[in-house]
Amino acid sequence: MSAIHRCAWADNDPLMRAYHDAEWGVPERDGRALWEKLMLDGFQAGLAWITILRKRDAFRDVFKGFDPEIVARFDEADIERLLGDARIIRSRSKIAATIGNAKAYLAMRDAGEDFSAFAWGMTGGEPLLGDGVHLPAKTPLSEAMSVALKKRGFKFVGPVIVYAWMQATGIVNDHSKDCFRRNP
Repeated sequence: MSAIHRCAWADNDPLMRAYHDAEWGVPERDGRALWEKLMLDGFQAGLAWITILRKRDAFRDVFKGFDPEIVARFDEADIERLLGDARIIRSRSKIAATIGNAKAYLAMRDAGEDFSAFAWGMTGGEPLLGDGVHLPAKTPLSEAMSVALKKRGFKFVGPVIVYAWMQATGIVNDHSKDCFRRNP
């Protein structure tokens, strides 16, 4: 029996292994799930992803399952409540961005623009395959998607955050060449 080869970043922690094996790089087509993952990547800015994974259930709890309809109605009292909740990353700017991003998501929907179609439309609807060797921090595509998101009112969606999100959601397959998940 041969050993399972994973991307090197996933081999040191059981939670990271489970995330890598079951989620990272799996094409996500559900618009609401894509939005949730983009919000979590925004919270990750400046932190290690394992921190977000460990707090993900708490984020889902406090942001009401990342339902944009509910989150868009959060007010200053909700922001204060979230700032007092030690289970999540307590950044006023990231919390406010998530609320604003719920409004931007709903504005896209109300204008007839599906979030999943928007995201996947930038790749022609198919995952892009990375070279399996280099993991760039950003790409021209993530820069273009960042600009497009910002034009729609999104915050905390710089090209580095967007590229991490594209990898996480399978818009880009950046599994290493020897990873068992590269060619699922």
